[in-house]
Amino acid sequence: MIRFLPAALLAALLVPPASAAEQGQLDASPALFSVLAAINVAGYDTAIDSPSNSPLRDQVRKALLSRNIPCLEELREFYRLHKLDDPTANLVQYIYFALSVADPPDFKIRMSENLLHPAVLNLEGFDRLMVKFHQQAGIDDLWRRAQPAYQQAIARYHEPVTHAVLEVSGYLRNATSGFLGRRFQVYIDLLGAPNLVQSLSYVNEYFVVVTPSAEVHADDIRHAYLHYLLDPLATKYAENINKKKSLVDFAQGAGALDDTYKQDFLLLTTESLIKAVEARLAPPSRRVAMSDEACAEGFILTPYFYESLTLYEKDERSMRMYFPDMIDAINLKKETARLDTVKFSSAKPKRMAKIPATRPKVELTGAAKTLDDAEHAYSTKDYAQAKPLFEKALAETGDRGLQSRACYGLARIAALERDPALADKLFRKTLELDPPIDVASWTHVFLARLAAAAGERDEANQHFRAVLAMQGISARVRQAAELGLQETSPKN
Repeated sequence: MIRFLPAALLAALLVPPASAAEQGQLDASPALFSVLAAINVAGYDTAIDSPSNSPLRDQVRKALLSRNIPCLEELREFYRLHKLDDPTANLVQYIYFALSVADPPDFKIRMSENLLHPAVLNLEGFDRLMVKFHQQAGIDDLWRRAQPAYQQAIARYHEPVTHAVLEVSGYLRNATSGFLGRRFQVYIDLLGAPNLVQSLSYVNEYFVVVTPSAEVHADDIRHAYLHYLLDPLATKYAENINKKKSLVDFAQGAGALDDTYKQDFLLLTTESLIKAVEARLAPPSRRVAMSDEACAEGFILTPYFYESLTLYEKDERSMRMYFPDMIDAINLKKETARLDTVKFSSAKPKRMAKIPATRPKVELTGAAKTLDDAEHAYSTKDYAQAKPLFEKALAETGDRGLQSRACYGLARIAALERDPALADKLFRKTLELDPPIDVASWTHVFLARLAAAAGERDEANQHFRAVLAMQGISARVRQAAELGLQETSPKN
């Protein structure tokens, strides 16, 4: 049991290793590979003749069709019954499924049912079918043989994605790429139809899935990363933003604007800010035109944010600190006068890559809502608000998955409050509640760090090894465990 640790060291234990472009932030997913391999032989043939396809797609299809797979007809029937008319939506439902499960071979759903995207719920039974398919089709062998193709694709994206993350983090003065409990991940997928950049979001996880294309869609990835960093600010200051909601009437007349934005003023505000940031990051000769074009499309607050960002750039505060003042400074009379002169576009802008107008929304209630509020408070370092919310969530539910997340939140706060004994106790209690894979893996890492800091290297190694034995852990937590194990193992 951990009795005493220096305060600075205890706080440092909660900081996962990070860099400008985190290890694993750009990766390939064995679950995504397996799921898309399955639907490719089950009937998914969107853009199969496109020259932009990865050669791997055809190679995997031929390899699987040459094998004896007893469940293939069952798989084809399942795909036929669940096929959607829209090709992108049809693929995306399976991408959502792949990102909701642990890595092969078990495909276990790794989050509470109330947090699952509706698309995953609509594919009920697919997890059991994937277990059979994976066993019968020899997917592990195909996955190993596919590694050179994925490594080549990842290498192609590494520099532009790194640049995009650094550029945005630097501009917003964001200390890291996120907070513990939140995750931004780009996956390269070589088995889907080409020219797709798809953003998908759960409560604390933001994914971008990129399929083969002739060009690297770095701007689309940067756009998704801006959403990842700015969406929580819009949620936190929703009350402030909604005081300016009367301006949304102007957006109703923008024929080029997706209806989703017309119905969701928070989303419209965030997208207007993102477009303003993109304009400020563009070459000087393009900046004003980009701001005006965004406004003409219906992103009515882009010119205001563009002007406000010129002041932000001279300010010393980060965007997280500057944001509420920028929102409060919106002058309704001034913006009304500005928008009265705008001639809105009627034609929707064309995109080569499909980007959704909004992230999927999950309506949270009860303990799940309390827990989400607690995590948001924690992510903004408002621990005084987060602690009672975690305690409330723990008390108001019998769902062990939600209880484990609440206990995990309290454990992290105990460590930050310099109470290692309580932190150790709460982290252990978290594991007793059978937490989802993301919580379980980080809990073992923190227990290992507590043990290592107290000189208990054997116990630390046990926790680090427990992480590495788990299926479906993130690349970031794997890196933390591997690094920790190197530091705590006896040196020869």
